[in-house]
Amino acid sequence: MARSQLVRIILDPKKIWFAAKQKQTISERLSKYGLRYDDLYNEHENPDIKEALGRLPREIVDARNQRIFHALDLLKKHEYLPEDLQAQQTPFRSYLSDMLALVQREKAEREALGALPLMQRTTVINE
Repeated sequence: MARSQLVRIILDPKKIWFAAKQKQTISERLSKYGLRYDDLYNEHENPDIKEALGRLPREIVDARNQRIFHALDLLKKHEYLPEDLQAQQTPFRSYLSDMLALVQREKAEREALGALPLMQRTTVINE
């Protein structure tokens, strides 16, 4: 009984419509500033994000930083990208999720083996 109710809740057309509408709204807002969804991750709050960004090629990280700085500039000027550039944006084209998943799998493996996380390891220098 409970399982069938759960399936009905998950497959409810109203909820699916709301999810699609939310994704469309987020896409429109990100396109106005030329951002991608992965640009919203903050590397200062999550060490896994910082590690994943460190493993990406330099060109991808530079493009991310350029998008963020350009979006901040547009925000300060109270402007949006021109309509033709907004149409070219791909806000849900991911560049970080695969590397982030790899970093999280490695972190889980280290924890399962009992090793210290990378952030807690220290180096002893003999003087």
